Amino acid sequence: MTLNSESPSTSNRDWFFPSQSFNVPRSPARRFFSPYPRTTTSFQNSSSNFTSPLAVPRTLRRRISHRRRIQNSAGATTDEIGGNSNDAVLIQSEDCPSSGNKRTTSAHKKYTDFVRWRMACVIAMVVMCFTSLLHKNFSLQYQVSDLQDEFSTLNARLRHCNISDSIDIIDSTPEHNISSASLKITALILSLMMLSLPLVFIKYMEYISNVRRQLDNTTEELSLNKRLAYRVDVFLSFHPYAKPLTLLIATLLLISLGGLALFGVTDDSIADCLWLSWTYVANSGNHTNSEGIGPRLVSVSVSFGGMLIFAMMLGLVSDAISEKFDSLRKGRSEVVEQNHTLILGWSDKLGSLLNQLAIANESLGGGTVVVMAERDKEEMELDIAKMEFDFRGTSVICRSGSPLILADLKKVSVSKARAIVVLAEDGNADQSDARALRTVLSLTGVKEGLRGHIVVELSDLDNEVLVKLVGGDLVETVVAHDVIGRLMIQCARQPGLAQIWEDILGFENCEFYIKKWPQFHGMQFEEVLISFPDAIPCGIKVASSGGKIILNPDDSYLLQEGDEVLVIAEDDDSYAPAPLPMVQGGNLPKNLIIPKTTERILFCGWRRDMEDMILVLDAFLAHGSELWMFNEVCEKEREKKLTDGGLDISRLANIILVNREGNAVIRRHLESLPLESFGSILILADESVEDSAIQADSRSLATLLLIRDIQGK
Repeated sequence: MTLNSESPSTSNRDWFFPSQSFNVPRSPARRFFSPYPRTTTSFQNSSSNFTSPLAVPRTLRRRISHRRRIQNSAGATTDEIGGNSNDAVLIQSEDCPSSGNKRTTSAHKKYTDFVRWRMACVIAMVVMCFTSLLHKNFSLQYQVSDLQDEFSTLNARLRHCNISDSIDIIDSTPEHNISSASLKITALILSLMMLSLPLVFIKYMEYISNVRRQLDNTTEELSLNKRLAYRVDVFLSFHPYAKPLTLLIATLLLISLGGLALFGVTDDSIADCLWLSWTYVANSGNHTNSEGIGPRLVSVSVSFGGMLIFAMMLGLVSDAISEKFDSLRKGRSEVVEQNHTLILGWSDKLGSLLNQLAIANESLGGGTVVVMAERDKEEMELDIAKMEFDFRGTSVICRSGSPLILADLKKVSVSKARAIVVLAEDGNADQSDARALRTVLSLTGVKEGLRGHIVVELSDLDNEVLVKLVGGDLVETVVAHDVIGRLMIQCARQPGLAQIWEDILGFENCEFYIKKWPQFHGMQFEEVLISFPDAIPCGIKVASSGGKIILNPDDSYLLQEGDEVLVIAEDDDSYAPAPLPMVQGGNLPKNLIIPKTTERILFCGWRRDMEDMILVLDAFLAHGSELWMFNEVCEKEREKKLTDGGLDISRLANIILVNREGNAVIRRHLESLPLESFGSILILADESVEDSAIQADSRSLATLLLIRDIQGK
């Protein structure tokens, strides 16, 4: 606003301000950016209509007018800038409202981090200054007391010595005290700096992480704290001695810091202070003898750190001991044995297998059997302890592991085992054989090689060829399901044969043994037959045929180098060849043939390998024999299963199949059969309950009792 300089003066007053009702016009920029409606009243009209009742001198009016021009121009410029900025902010907020909030949040974070960092630095500086002043106060007190003691000492010396000597002593003593005090202050400051260095480093890492995160918002980058924590975690996890080494370094740092701090607040030497710090760390009760505020604060701090280190050491020791006992309890330790029998897997047949191995090892004074399965070691040991038989000096070692993993196989010394037995799992036959095949592959992949042979139990005869293809000559397969079926047929046709098989196949009485006798090379088999007074030769294991066994060979067969003799004897050390006895020749009856008669056999139940048993019976029985099959499988389903198994019913030469449908545990179904007309009755473990041994045995036992009761009446 400016005043008109040419208006006449009407009063004697020096200057005049306009009244409060004077309307000041808006500047053009202000009006242009103003959100209010524009007014048409101009500054000239308002100033021309205004008449001042008082007069102002010309010189004063010019000064006032000049000053107000400057103020108005400055105000207009400010209003214009303010209006432009407001409009710019308004446009920006309308176009992108989220960017303003982000910038405001980012600026607020930067300001907050800056304030925190500044406050941390200020607090650290205040703490350092306070401790320095506190130490200075203590040092001055000590110096005053020392000076008083020295002053009294010097007064006593002045009485007996010359004045010049006393002056030299007075001049040299303060210099030594000043140097010692400066060294102690330096030690105290150094200890405080080392103590606060980790805190400063952590704060600095947080500050750097926040700055990087604010500068680059598009990428998700891990903070330096997380990276550092990850590196520490990896170091402690992969290095076995990382934790004890970390504890040792922490102990040495605590002793060093405590020694420097004690050196700064006491009059002892640095070596004595380090030793005193070690005593505080080792025994927290030693700080009770400290005198003075400074030594007490330092001793309490060092003792508290010592308690923490002692607690960490106890934790490490207890964890190591617990881990060791846990590994022993769970069977993770290594077996250091050789010439032992290794059993891989767990099944219901393990009890009888261990019993026979214990009987076989009795003549050797006992042996070692190692069992590894995917079960807990304590459970296996508990189940073996429940087996009520005498181990006869044989020790059974259990380990928990998988036979498919080479590390677990090495843990049980598989390369040094005398024999390896792979048991079939209870359950599905195909899955059990597939697992046995993978186990054989793992055994053949042992780099150290295998010393003993491998015996693999299979559940299905069709999978035997594949396992032998993988294992080669090193593997011997036993299809227990097929062997049991064949033995049942033999025992059904020859009453009492079951007892013979039990005696021969077990270790209670006589059993089969194979051994090489070099003195028999070039001899005929008929001479070998009479060479063992305490054993019965049964066959030859031919080395040239890859270990094939020939039972009852021709009398003219000549034993070659490497051939072994199969005998039936009481034990492996109970027989030996003797000189050939003198035997008189005789005559045997010729053409001794017993004619076959037709038979009628009953099968109760349905097995997986029913077609194999039918083929064996068709080869043994006379023409016109009948095979009755009584089970719950319908007739059409039976024919389909037999055909899928590879049996052509139309090609059966000697037997006739008779199908009857019913339940073998229901009495009225059994009474519908002509039980008195059958020469042999075979009760089979039904396929429907094959997965459960207890249920299958219970069903077979119930069928046996019902048939016996029906036959008795």
